[in-house]
Amino acid sequence: MNIQERIELLVKAGEYLKSNSEEWKNAKEQASYKNGWFTLEFIQHAANQIADNFLTKDALKKWVAHYHLDDNILPKNIGIVMAGNIPLVGFHDFLAVFISGHYQTIKLSSKDNILLKHLVKYLYSLDAEIQNHISFADMLKGCDAYIATGGNNAATTFEEYFGKYPHIIRKNRTSVAILTGNETAKELIALANDVHLYFGLGCRNVTKLYVPKGYNFEALLNSFAPYKYFADHHKYKNNYDYNLSIILLNNVFYMTNEATLLVENKGLFSPISQLFYEYYDDLNTTIVSLQNTDDVQSIVSNNLIAFGEAQNPNLFNYADGVDTIQFLLEL
Repeated sequence: MNIQERIELLVKAGEYLKSNSEEWKNAKEQASYKNGWFTLEFIQHAANQIADNFLTKDALKKWVAHYHLDDNILPKNIGIVMAGNIPLVGFHDFLAVFISGHYQTIKLSSKDNILLKHLVKYLYSLDAEIQNHISFADMLKGCDAYIATGGNNAATTFEEYFGKYPHIIRKNRTSVAILTGNETAKELIALANDVHLYFGLGCRNVTKLYVPKGYNFEALLNSFAPYKYFADHHKYKNNYDYNLSIILLNNVFYMTNEATLLVENKGLFSPISQLFYEYYDDLNTTIVSLQNTDDVQSIVSNNLIAFGEAQNPNLFNYADGVDTIQFLLEL
């Protein structure tokens, strides 16, 4: 299987993700039933993002050309440990290994072990040779290199197991937004997507706002209106009620639209249903400080990542800023 054949297969996979295939519908329903955070809407949103940004012929050819990928690579077996916080969150790692010509053995998260397996099964149906390139396992052993994503505690374990091999190990990260108070209504609605997509569970979701002193939150809260339906989602509502009760017990000032809680807090990682905010004195100083913070994945603001684009990465947006393709080429 040469690189052009792999590109053609991936383009077909992208078309499949946007199709009305009964098999794909059933896979989405199974995944949603198994994981209450994976609504059908959010599963398809993730699939559309992958299909539109990753799996077009033009995008894949530009990616391949940038690294001068060819068919002369000596294949290694790459072990991939995937997270399960949002649907298909490990897809970019899968894609990088496949397009580079390496083999891969994937350990899926129990929270997201249906969607990618279903898509790979579809690829098997297009070309049986892919079964030699992609496999799944409950435990990874004997791989030549590893890519592992998980929480900070899991990362410590990954270091113990995989530290002696070439590896990429990712820890907890989150995203932030910096506001000036001059944002348009359209930009604030786009920011609402950065905050709320996938219930805010992704590392690219904004969990913290930086605002100037005297900032008026009314327009911001109004922009969150499209996500007020979260209050009808039982898992989310349980988190909202719990967090609100803690806030009230501790007599903490808060603002809410009855679905999202705005709380002043210096932390970066806000709990589900909460959005932290902090006042800044100097815009440029705040930007530089955040750019040098390891816990920050993305910064949404004017002249940085555009509002609404945090959960819309392209092929060159690598998690933690670590170039996965370059890592694979240097093995």
